[in-house]
Amino acid sequence: MLKLIDVNTYYGKIQALKGIDIEVGEGEIICLIGANGAGKTTTLMSISGIVPPRRGEIFFTGRPIHEMEPDAIVAMGISQVPEGRRIFPFLTVAENLDMGAFLRNDKSEIKTDLEYIFDLFPVLAERRHQAGGTLSGGEQQMLAISRALMARPRLLLLDEPSLGLAPMMVRRIFDTIEKINTENKTTIFLVEQNANLALKIANRGYVMENGRITITDSAASLLANEDVKKAYLGI
Repeated sequence: MLKLIDVNTYYGKIQALKGIDIEVGEGEIICLIGANGAGKTTTLMSISGIVPPRRGEIFFTGRPIHEMEPDAIVAMGISQVPEGRRIFPFLTVAENLDMGAFLRNDKSEIKTDLEYIFDLFPVLAERRHQAGGTLSGGEQQMLAISRALMARPRLLLLDEPSLGLAPMMVRRIFDTIEKINTENKTTIFLVEQNANLALKIANRGYVMENGRITITDSAASLLANEDVKKAYLGI
């Protein structure tokens, strides 16, 4: 579904991604793990067209997207849930969800998707008229994921969904990610510092260090890898 080939991305003269190759198959959960500053978020920003690569190619369902504008990439079926959630704090929950469906005009299907969201996260239904900024951190993460789902993506990009959340809420969010993948048939590309939890729900994983992919393997193999254990799993 998604293929990155020799992607090199820069911020000015600083090279953040150094020739990375990544593949995401349809229906998979793929995780990208690594330390702070390794280039994980930049990878998602390159896919979304927010920080396009200077060299290399990105293909989605066989079509090149590395020179496309972000809104066109969303329209193709890729949605990103950014690090730190970045909901619209002064808009209501319902208005935030409306913004997720901004590029759509299939009103009946939008209503169906909204019902799915409220089934997935009942608390959002209860608080649909409440300002997004008044929600708890966990509820805001639910809203950020839901806003992205309202675009009806085929590929969902998740950037550090566990960041700043209590352990109980982290488990709930990860359970929901699995549910979105299995029930909604949405492919997931997950960037996450909680490597242990990410690898437990993923099919395959990539390890990134200093802008390069250093290890690629099945999630089970990465969980058993001694170097990964020491560096990322705290074992």
